[in-house]
Amino acid sequence: MAHSDDLGQDWLADELADALDEDLEMELEDAILSREIARIYKERHPDALDRKTYLTSLIHLQAELIRLQDWVQHTGEKVVVLFEGRDSAGKGGVIKRITQRLNPRVARVVALPAPSDREKTQWYFQRYVPHLPAAGEIVLFDRSWYNRAGVERVMGFASEPQVEEFFRSVPEFERMLVRSGIRVIKYWFSITDEEQQMRFLVRIHDPFKQWKLSPMDLQSRVRWEQYTKAKEEMFARTNIAEAPWYIVEGNDKKRARLNCISHLLSMFPYEDVPHEEVHLPERVFNPDYERATLPPELYVPQKY
Repeated sequence: MAHSDDLGQDWLADELADALDEDLEMELEDAILSREIARIYKERHPDALDRKTYLTSLIHLQAELIRLQDWVQHTGEKVVVLFEGRDSAGKGGVIKRITQRLNPRVARVVALPAPSDREKTQWYFQRYVPHLPAAGEIVLFDRSWYNRAGVERVMGFASEPQVEEFFRSVPEFERMLVRSGIRVIKYWFSITDEEQQMRFLVRIHDPFKQWKLSPMDLQSRVRWEQYTKAKEEMFARTNIAEAPWYIVEGNDKKRARLNCISHLLSMFPYEDVPHEEVHLPERVFNPDYERATLPPELYVPQKY
């Protein structure tokens, strides 16, 4: 008969294996790539991190993110993190890894759709304000109010007077957030023209990723230089001391994720916070209770 300690160790090993499997599933990003595209991509990234090094580093950083989350909750901090950058630059990937092991009641992602007709008539920042954090919350914006300085400007969805008013307003808006006690951290994910082209080709040839390609994404290839000019002016006019921009070199996805998470952690003086010791209570047994037999049609078929 197996010893209880052995059973406990086996269970823990299985749990850790499941956690690693979850990470591996997230990393299988070239699931159905054509062989030629996969070969070219590997040639262009000869010094990519090996999976073991990457996952070991990622799990360590995610453990630190949990400590940060606990500290934010304990201290009542309010945190906003903006993720901007070229299409396919890796914003979504790093957001997934940041939130993967965090409490969704503490750390939540905001990815707003295009504004409705009613929202277009509002003060520009109005639709973002309801999503700002309360005490003990971290809000990650997957694209943000900087849409006006980027896609809206380049694609002609905002007039030049509207863009100019945005540039006049956004530094004051962010200073107001900081004065109110909200920490504002802004990341721009940067990739080269060639890398974006390769990632778009990957998406075209991978059925798991085709949903990521929109007509707007394809236009971003045509208007690469216009986006570059818009980005340069955005940096020049919105890089304020209270909320500076931080550029993440994104050509290497794995390194970009690790570097961004490591930098994010460095922005906070977080430390361990006191926790009440948790004890699992004994289950109450009622000798008179008899569990009812449920009809089989209520159960999900066991196909696997």
